Amino acid sequence: MTSDHPINTTGSRQRQTRFAALQKWVSRAFARDLSCLIVPGQDVALAHGLNVSATGMRVSASPRDANVLLIVGGLSEKMGEVATVLYAQMPRPRTILMLGGKTPSSFPDADVSAGLSQKALADAVGRLKRALAEGAFATSAEDFDASVLHVKIEYVCPMHPEVVQNEPGSCPKCGMDLVAREAGEQTPEGGHDHEHHHDHEHQSQDHDHDHDHDHDHDHSNEHSNEHSNEHSNEHQQEHAHENAATEYTCPMHPEIVRDEPGSCPKCGMDLVVREDGEDEAHSEHEHSSHDHGEHDHSGHEHGGHDHGGHDHGGHDHGASGFMSMIEVTKDLPRSADGLQMDWLEVPFGPVFPGLPGGLKLTLTLDGDGVTEGQATSLVGVTNEGENIEESEEMDAETFIGYLSAAIPLAPVSYRLLVCLAIEQAAGLEGDSANAGARTGALERERIASHLGWLAQLGRQLGFAWLTQRAATLQLQVREANRDSLAALEPALRTLGTRLERTPLLKSRLKGIGLLPTESSDLRGPVARAADEGGDAWARLRQRLAEISASLGLIKSGGEPALPVLRDVGDVSGTGEATVDTPRGEARLSLKLERGHVKSYKLDTACSQHIGLVPKLVEGQELGDALLAVGSLDLSPWEVTS
Repeated sequence: MTSDHPINTTGSRQRQTRFAALQKWVSRAFARDLSCLIVPGQDVALAHGLNVSATGMRVSASPRDANVLLIVGGLSEKMGEVATVLYAQMPRPRTILMLGGKTPSSFPDADVSAGLSQKALADAVGRLKRALAEGAFATSAEDFDASVLHVKIEYVCPMHPEVVQNEPGSCPKCGMDLVAREAGEQTPEGGHDHEHHHDHEHQSQDHDHDHDHDHDHDHSNEHSNEHSNEHSNEHQQEHAHENAATEYTCPMHPEIVRDEPGSCPKCGMDLVVREDGEDEAHSEHEHSSHDHGEHDHSGHEHGGHDHGGHDHGGHDHGASGFMSMIEVTKDLPRSADGLQMDWLEVPFGPVFPGLPGGLKLTLTLDGDGVTEGQATSLVGVTNEGENIEESEEMDAETFIGYLSAAIPLAPVSYRLLVCLAIEQAAGLEGDSANAGARTGALERERIASHLGWLAQLGRQLGFAWLTQRAATLQLQVREANRDSLAALEPALRTLGTRLERTPLLKSRLKGIGLLPTESSDLRGPVARAADEGGDAWARLRQRLAEISASLGLIKSGGEPALPVLRDVGDVSGTGEATVDTPRGEARLSLKLERGHVKSYKLDTACSQHIGLVPKLVEGQELGDALLAVGSLDLSPWEVTS
């Protein structure tokens, strides 16, 4: 087929050219504006000496505002699942930047991988920008899917949403059948939707002016009708029971009756088979509550519908299996204002601004008050290895590297701990030649760790100046020599003075996170601050005092140096050691066989302190509860399992 008018392709090519130019411009804009979500958290990045902001990337607190997922170090299986969910929530184009570890198996390959250093990070960001500029509009992008993203079904009570189980069953509070829902969904509504369907015909009539006439009826007719109706109803009920087919009703709305299974049109619950007795009970309830022939209408004030015999406030639904509001709420906890209300369980973390990365805090809320709480670690180290298989044994140096890498917030402390335990197992005396260097490294890490806690406190309180100043000093202290630390001393003291003289900070921390009187096995700053008030303000002042004390110890000691294991050969024996880490005493005992770790047992301060959380948060306002948990300076990596 031919045409008298030739096809004009020039306009089409021009439009394609303009669109390609627009795509290129947008891609470059994406590449220039990188926003990253850090997993496990900013505290881990700073502990590794990473200054993310210096690379030009903004740090985001939400996956929905990020186009880069920055994974720092290796992730545990549980944290890998968390990171998978976060990545799925990120808008496209999205990228993965992996530093110093392997991408979780549930992830696609990382767009860029690099080592754990500032130089490697800066180089990786440059490569990431180029990759994003080139592939922002790639047509080959595949949908991301992982097993952890699939729907999980859980079962909940419609009347008590805090009752959640993984399998079908009955509510332990009210006995109702649990209903299925997707994990994370809200409980189906309708549990308290008591619609009383009183069939008052006179309510649809203008009975204000007909009332007197209606009540002048012959009472003999009323008695005759009542007698006839009673026999008729009895006769109908007998035949109904003989011929009734299976009927289905809603547990929450007994007036909903169907001939086949389905869902309630009011609350969405699955209909259940109605027992034979339910029909009678429902019928009797309607007749007893709404039979106007039994009412004394001589004193009936229709202007206000004073149905004296209706008792709308407390219908007895026992015969129909449906409980009243009084019965439903009698076992619910009472709020501070005396009301009986459902509580809401809310998780915070394990990637949450102001809390340590890898820590999951679950709080039960009554309004904005906390009724109970629990903290768990998703990244904790194993506290013992008994009778380790020969294939899994590690030589002394490998075990040192394993334990120090497993605890990124205090690697020097745990490296020193393992060295001391192995040297004791080998029968070596104290290393006086390197004692000063080891002490200097330990105290330098203490200063950096306390600064990291201050930066985290700033994020939680919204004090941007504190976060920025503390993080900057932390990065400077982390690998500083003795002279550099001496030069930083004025800045550190100035920060401490400013914090102690900030009225708003003191008023915000004073009285928060008071330790229970029965608290036991407290260690480190938490224990030492217990004698000075035991609240968040006391813990802040204690850490500031320790920064000053650590500076003094470094001045009088040797040049800080990473602890190195002395030559122990293929020794066999048992050894124990204790080190006062930045968060408190850690204890390690181990058994060596021919220079290999055969078994070990680790006890840490954070494993004890995490048990304080339930008492610290109970009865507190939400903001105070989060602040109390943060003041403990919990390291999830040091919570042993």
